[in-house]
Amino acid sequence: MKRINTFGIIGAGVIGAGWTVRALARGLDVLVWDPNPISLKQLRSTVDQVWPTMMRIGLAPDASTARLSIADSVETIAERADFIQESAPERLELKKDLHHRIDLVARHDVIIASSTSGLLPSELQSSCRNPERVVVGHPFNPVYILPLVEVVGGSATSESNVTKAIGFYKSIGMHPLLVRKEVPGFLSDRLQEALWREALHLVSEGVATPEELDIAISYGPGLRWALWGTCMIFHLAGGPGGMRHMLEHFNPELFPWSRIPPPSITKELVDEMHAGCEEQMDSRSIQDIEKIRDDALVDILKVLHENGVGAGKYFRGV
Repeated sequence: MKRINTFGIIGAGVIGAGWTVRALARGLDVLVWDPNPISLKQLRSTVDQVWPTMMRIGLAPDASTARLSIADSVETIAERADFIQESAPERLELKKDLHHRIDLVARHDVIIASSTSGLLPSELQSSCRNPERVVVGHPFNPVYILPLVEVVGGSATSESNVTKAIGFYKSIGMHPLLVRKEVPGFLSDRLQEALWREALHLVSEGVATPEELDIAISYGPGLRWALWGTCMIFHLAGGPGGMRHMLEHFNPELFPWSRIPPPSITKELVDEMHAGCEEQMDSRSIQDIEKIRDDALVDILKVLHENGVGAGKYFRGV
């Protein structure tokens, strides 16, 4: 893949600023455009504010905040950037127009990525002459710290350009997660949305307060989620029988607690879930994984204690 020297960013809001900081810390030239001068002023303030955090994480040898420049137009970004990340507000027609304008000017080998959290790349690329280079690269706030970026290709996106986008994101210290099918909300936001809806239902019905619901996560499952997702955690909860045992004894069809209807728990689904979790185990035993979990959780509680946050109040070690 051609070396990316100049990273172009459309939109200087929270996500655009996060991309800016991450790219600067990796030693790239960053060129940003936003129609709002207040956003651009706040961008520079954000860079200065979080730069000490990036120093703690580790800077590239040639990293510098001086490598940030402001462009006077979308077209200037398109002309000069080697990779373009659109981070405009979540309005389809606005994003389609931006992608169209970028596509008219950008070199043929330049990837055009969108930070959208749920719009489909097939819709974004529909007004482009070169739709094969349009992808979604959906990050998570704060972008400069969290490594996950969901990569989604549209119906016209070429496989080679998806591969190029993944390679670039890896080069700036991210963990690209390929979303194999184009679905609204992709993966992480669909999971977050399910939890969010349940929280709103519980508050609206007077079952719990927002604070109680946050404690229900941050003092319990949220700590485990820092290690693995729900699948692996439930695999461990199944003991020696793993996910197969979990689904046999805690079939969600038998416990209709949430408002989201479960799928049919077929033998094929059980087999696929179990096999996927076993693959994550990587030939390690349940006891091996439990030891890793316990040691990591103690370290997490210690850090939370040192920062006076959440469940850290229950850490009494040294």
